[in-house]
Amino acid sequence: MAKSSKGAGKSLVRANLAIHEPPKGKTTTPGALIRTFAFEFNPAQLSISQRTQWKATPTAAVRKAAKPQFMGAEPREMTLEIFLDSSMKPNGNTVLKKVESLLTCCQVTAKSLATKQPSPPWVVFEWGSFSTARFTAYVSSIEAAYTLFSTTGVPIRATCQVALVEIPGPTRGQNPTSGALTAQRVHRVVAGDSLQSLAWHEYGSANSWRAIAEANDIDDPSRLTNGTELILPAAEEVPH
Repeated sequence: MAKSSKGAGKSLVRANLAIHEPPKGKTTTPGALIRTFAFEFNPAQLSISQRTQWKATPTAAVRKAAKPQFMGAEPREMTLEIFLDSSMKPNGNTVLKKVESLLTCCQVTAKSLATKQPSPPWVVFEWGSFSTARFTAYVSSIEAAYTLFSTTGVPIRATCQVALVEIPGPTRGQNPTSGALTAQRVHRVVAGDSLQSLAWHEYGSANSWRAIAEANDIDDPSRLTNGTELILPAAEEVPH
């Protein structure tokens, strides 16, 4: 169970789960941001696993074992625990709403149905500079255990076990300094931002603003609201 740290104050970096529409077509860049699930308590622990597939064919005429053949790497998997608690406000339904929000990650979105590509949301887990744990994924399972209830029967404490499976994207470049240009990320709009300026800063070409507009379903590129979170596609998926 994660515990809050009052002494950390504003210096404490909170984990969050960015929930996106699945992409249109065959791209591996997540679609428009649906919402961000902010963690009230950071995970006490999380686990990441990755496996590879090898194949070995036994040969009767050979005394020693056959040489295995590498078949490929499997996607990364991550499991984490999300602790929710509103016992200080027992008359609210915060825990109930947050669990329902997580459960929708396993439900097909209305927009994907409309485009005849039904899919649950794609997600990106983020926790400060913990880059190993940051990858595009789908939620394979969610298990919510309610452990405390108000006098009216509304849950006010719960622990959710969430399992994520990576959705592999384009192979990263060999240049270790180019990491910012080989993976999509989220940008929060501030005063003075425009799609053209973001495209210039991210891709080196202001003409690439249409890729950002399409990724976020923006119809009017001249209207950007401060505080809006925009998904910036991976550079290798943006035509120049």
